[in-house]
Amino acid sequence: MDRARKIILVVFFMIVGLRAEQVEIVADSFFADENKQVAEFVGNVHIKKGSYDELRAAKVVVNFDKNRQPIKYTATTNANFKVFMREKHYTGKGDVLTYEPNKEIYTITGNGHLKEIDTDKNVYGEKITIDQKNGTYNVGSGSKQPVKFIFHTEEKKK
Repeated sequence: MDRARKIILVVFFMIVGLRAEQVEIVADSFFADENKQVAEFVGNVHIKKGSYDELRAAKVVVNFDKNRQPIKYTATTNANFKVFMREKHYTGKGDVLTYEPNKEIYTITGNGHLKEIDTDKNVYGEKITIDQKNGTYNVGSGSKQPVKFIFHTEEKKK
């Protein structure tokens, strides 16, 4: 990792403070505005939380509360992620991806795709909301295309 990226990580952790689970953000550039409580990461952004959860995008904006804790991540341009929730592995992608850590809600907007890796279930829609706390998924089509759910079944032999 080059010196600039290391500096970005140190500054970011100074802003965020320590949390129970470590979050690591690597990007080509970093900008923070403490008055607006926002940090902007641009270029090859890679966010890793814990041992499995990852978010990648060309740009990620992180909004903070008054205690400098992240309240919202907004990823744009080639936004994709992988998460582990409720004992299952998922990947997702879309035009805009938001994550609200306090609510444990992911929202994929525009060309959304969510895949459950282990069972190869796929959901497509214009807006996909994943509520990790409640284990619910809400998929909307907007006006562009219908919602699509694709899965495989096993045929029982008689």
